[in-house]
Amino acid sequence: MRMLISFAALFLSVGLLQVSSGGVGPLDALTGLDSGFSQSQVGFLGSAHFFGFFIGCWWAPRLMGSVGHSRAFATFTAMGAIGLAAHVIIIDPWFWAFFRIGSGICVAGCYTVIEAWLQAKVTNDTRGRAMGSYRIADMGASFAAQFMIGALANLETYIAYNILTILCCASLLPLALTRMPQPVTPSATRLRPKLAWACSPLAVAAVIVAALTSASFRMVGPIYGQEVGLSANQIGTFLAAFVAGGALAQYPMGWLADKYDRRWVMIWLSVAAVLSCAVTVWASGNGRASIMVAAVLFGLTTFPIYSVATAHAHDFATSDQRVELSAALMFFYAIGAIAAPYTTSALIGLYGPAALFYFISGGHIVLVVFGLSRMRVRKAPDDRTRYVYAPRTTFGIGRLLKRSRAR
Repeated sequence: MRMLISFAALFLSVGLLQVSSGGVGPLDALTGLDSGFSQSQVGFLGSAHFFGFFIGCWWAPRLMGSVGHSRAFATFTAMGAIGLAAHVIIIDPWFWAFFRIGSGICVAGCYTVIEAWLQAKVTNDTRGRAMGSYRIADMGASFAAQFMIGALANLETYIAYNILTILCCASLLPLALTRMPQPVTPSATRLRPKLAWACSPLAVAAVIVAALTSASFRMVGPIYGQEVGLSANQIGTFLAAFVAGGALAQYPMGWLADKYDRRWVMIWLSVAAVLSCAVTVWASGNGRASIMVAAVLFGLTTFPIYSVATAHAHDFATSDQRVELSAALMFFYAIGAIAAPYTTSALIGLYGPAALFYFISGGHIVLVVFGLSRMRVRKAPDDRTRYVYAPRTTFGIGRLLKRSRAR
């Protein structure tokens, strides 16, 4: 309990930041469509967010080294707040895309600071509880953010964005007021994408497919929801159902990934993902309750793939490669996430809402074929790391997870 209290400021900052950043994507989509943006322009906003996220992951460790943790956090929070507040000054998709780059930098930068702070303060005895509490704070706030969407969409535009701006600014207060001394700044993680491919080409492919799936659904899901007749409140529930499904899947999928060949787990998850895409398309014409159940099923089958893939990659890595491998896998995730929202929104504009799930199904079919081909190349390792739920937050998350993966 004492450990949780000492980290309360960090977890509160995470929660406030996630509620703010988790609400801006769907709000941008709904507000943009109402303002006359095309569907591809709305998707481009999501891609701009992940482009900013990529910049923030790379820049944050370097800025921390120059100005320290607290000032770096304040800088990134200010960029996010400016990006949110500027939405109401000019309603234009290209300006909004620029603002969303700032929001993406804010998210990646703030998470980098918080995770570096956690890494410096946890011990081997408290690491498990600290990471568990961190994940609960992160996913709980993400879940809550989806339920805010309906309320925000029913407000005047400037009020809705002001609320998100206030929440973003409020995330600065816990860290600004904490009495915890700032830790020593860690060195920036080297980014070596070739390391991930050398360890496991299949894991790289799975991470990219996970990015195509998650980024498409979370950023373009509001367009799909509006196309199939959901109200703003129902769109929030639809996105929250996806997050809930993903959270529920972590323990059983982790058990399976530790018990059986992880390649088979990824392959069967992708097969199930294709089936869940078909169910979701079918559910769109069979009532709102069916759509919500389908969203839970979609989260159950797609959300764990990233963590299973990272566990599989770490099976082939040495202890001193773990931090750089985690960063390399996050690099490939960011690349897939940048490309996905614009692509899927453009496909919806051309072929209708079902195109979102046809695209995602195509990615998982490719993963199944590639996974089966890779199983012919080499056997699964006899000595494996334990499964760890891997948050998709920063290039430096591997520092926190390194000891958790110890054989």
